[in-house]
Amino acid sequence: MAIAGLGMVVALRFPEWFATPELAAVKEWTGFRGAIHILLLSSYGLALLSLLLRPRKILGFTALAIGIFAAILGGANVQPDETRNFGIFFGLDFFIVNLVATGLMFAPLERILPHRRAQRLFRIEWREDLFYYLVSSMMVQALTFLALAPSNVVVSNTNSWDAFRAAVASFPWVIQFVIVLFATDFVQYWFHRTFHRYPFLWGFHAVHHSSKSMDWLAGSRMHFIEIILLRGITSLPMMTLGFSPSVLQAYIAFVYIYSSLLHANIKGDFNWLGHWIATPRFHHWHHGLEREAFDVNYAIHFPIIDKIFGTFHLPESRWPENYGIPENVPKGYLKQFAYPLTRKKPEYEE
Repeated sequence: MAIAGLGMVVALRFPEWFATPELAAVKEWTGFRGAIHILLLSSYGLALLSLLLRPRKILGFTALAIGIFAAILGGANVQPDETRNFGIFFGLDFFIVNLVATGLMFAPLERILPHRRAQRLFRIEWREDLFYYLVSSMMVQALTFLALAPSNVVVSNTNSWDAFRAAVASFPWVIQFVIVLFATDFVQYWFHRTFHRYPFLWGFHAVHHSSKSMDWLAGSRMHFIEIILLRGITSLPMMTLGFSPSVLQAYIAFVYIYSSLLHANIKGDFNWLGHWIATPRFHHWHHGLEREAFDVNYAIHFPIIDKIFGTFHLPESRWPENYGIPENVPKGYLKQFAYPLTRKKPEYEE
């Protein structure tokens, strides 16, 4: 199924080279691309089942790699002679590629090197967080359009910055990437801290903190409005200062992986490293339920920002005992979507 799906995708992507007359005759049929979706999804499911059940994993990994390659080419949504930017896909293909890639990366690590051994891989809240992952992936086109709107306005009204942007683009690639990391982290630090400071904004961010377990999928639980605002504010330095497109694409891919790592249930105290680079234990303290964990560790990449502004907290070799927040955020996507408007001020805010 994976090979057949890849063959169809390649034929649609390069019709002049690979499409047969018979395929050209039926490719406009309404259900044709839907059939490709079903074919690829079936190959993913069977490949994962093979990985779970077979002692030898080569067949499962091979089928999975072929299916992922088909999705990278564009999946059932592929267009003839279309050039896509690396890391930016749409719809169900985007969801599958990211879920499989990050899942295969972190789920085994959480089984081999878990911080909490008693925590199940498929925990109680797993399905809810998986649905958040699905929504943010399926809505990537709308999210991108809304999030980039402020940057587009700035770019269209700052033609006088062209010389500065050209100078930034002339920097070595690695230097540009490091600058993007620091610039976005600094902006996100204050965005993050603001959402903790003001009760109305906290209602949106409380959804993210409501998870009572931490693993690679927990970071996907984020209110739709906060996603738009967060991406909109962090995209401003990325999109308006002249960084090379390949730097921005690399940053997006890096953030997807790094965010999963920070929330992952992976052991490792990293007492010295955690003072300079964000580690899972550093970010877990941000999600801790203990009083000492409130309003600390807002940075995503560089804890030195927290040190400068007095919000750094990383007690040596110690992790939070519990996760979550001391208020009852309802379960379910729709109820959590409405929570910022229905939230009542808890006693600790009185």
